[in-house]
Amino acid sequence: MRLYSERQWGPRVLGVCLQRRRALALLFALSWAGGDGIMAAELPDPLRVEDVPRIAREQRAEVAAAQARARAADQRPAIVSALEDPMISPAIDHYPYEMMEEEGGSGRRYDWSVTVEQRFPLSGIRGHRRRSAQAEAARLWADTDRTALDVELDAMTAFLMLYERRRMVEVVDQQLALAHQFVTAAAARYAAAVGNQADVLRAEVEVARLDAARQALAAEVRAAEAMLNAGLGRPVDASVPQLARPITDAAPPPWETVHAQALQRRPELHAGEAEIEQARAEVDVMRAMYLPMGMVRGGQASTMAEGRGGMLMVGVSIPIWRERLRAGLGEARAMEDMARADWQAMRRMIEGEAAAARNQVEAARTRFVAFRDEVVPRAQSAVTPALANYAAGQGSLTGVIDAAQALWSAQGELVMAETNLGLAWARLQRTTGEWGREAPSKLMIPPAPILLPPLESNPSRDNDDSEEEES
Repeated sequence: MRLYSERQWGPRVLGVCLQRRRALALLFALSWAGGDGIMAAELPDPLRVEDVPRIAREQRAEVAAAQARARAADQRPAIVSALEDPMISPAIDHYPYEMMEEEGGSGRRYDWSVTVEQRFPLSGIRGHRRRSAQAEAARLWADTDRTALDVELDAMTAFLMLYERRRMVEVVDQQLALAHQFVTAAAARYAAAVGNQADVLRAEVEVARLDAARQALAAEVRAAEAMLNAGLGRPVDASVPQLARPITDAAPPPWETVHAQALQRRPELHAGEAEIEQARAEVDVMRAMYLPMGMVRGGQASTMAEGRGGMLMVGVSIPIWRERLRAGLGEARAMEDMARADWQAMRRMIEGEAAAARNQVEAARTRFVAFRDEVVPRAQSAVTPALANYAAGQGSLTGVIDAAQALWSAQGELVMAETNLGLAWARLQRTTGEWGREAPSKLMIPPAPILLPPLESNPSRDNDDSEEEES
């Protein structure tokens, strides 16, 4: 049925309706193909530093890929612990080349049978394989947390870099306004025949230098905006709203708190615990291989002599190749020792990173507070009287510019100290795993206690024989 009829609605109304339909279709296509453009308008204004990790975790494709890999690993336990598929075997058991004629025979020339065979282990190897696959899935979920933390740190770094560039623009604008005051004062003194033209040119040089720096900063701001958009999983040319002040001068938490949080939350340690559990399960798998496999076969058969009947067969494998089993068990034990050693090394590295990150926050905070409360105010107090004296005909422009350059240098260092403090806090939060604590991934219960046993390069034969006897 036609939705619009030219006879019913008229050609003009019909054309308007068709145009609206085309416009709606085009809008739907643009929203489907360019979903990033719609997402780009969803940033809060102003953008707070607390929003950056959440947006990065939700939008970055790296996190989605890691989560998909972990979801795929969740299916492995059911795969590796399943029984083998049963085997249905129809067979012609006997087909004689020469058939003897017998009175009252059935006329059939062969014996046939149809059987169903099922193999199954006589040990707990299926459960051990399930444990190993579950530990691998837990390791991948911990790796998902690690990927999310790295992505969030990248986004936080890009946020702080953009904040620094925009703050530098504000500082340079203030410096330009002050430099223009130098030009005005030098021109006034030159007009009053108190100063010379060189002072005017020197002041104009400072204006030109700052103007060039301002133009360069505009390009740097655009570059920082592109990096922040990329860090948040948005189109690089999307607009970025105003940024809220991200820096806090609060003291870092005590070392005991940082140490406990790092050891409790870091996904690298959770991944190491999962690797240890997986290695334990693999050791149990190799031990279970000392036990035989069972087989049951049953079905129906028919012979030319007796006719139809049933059949049943039971079989057991004999694991006689002990060298292969011993080698597999030794390999599994060595892998467990390696996993334990890796876990201990990772623990030491994380403790060192946590201590260094906390001390870096303390150092950056000290530097920031000093520039904010001492250096910049003193530099500002030196510029104002110097400019007033120069405008009153006392002093030289060189002294005024030296005082102004000291102020400008202090202001730039203050902005850098503010950014470094934010970066130090971001690294501390990454070290303690603070961003992902509200939505923990699927983590297994850590094996306890984690103690490194003495390493054995070649397990002894007596130990292997004792394992066989236990089996």
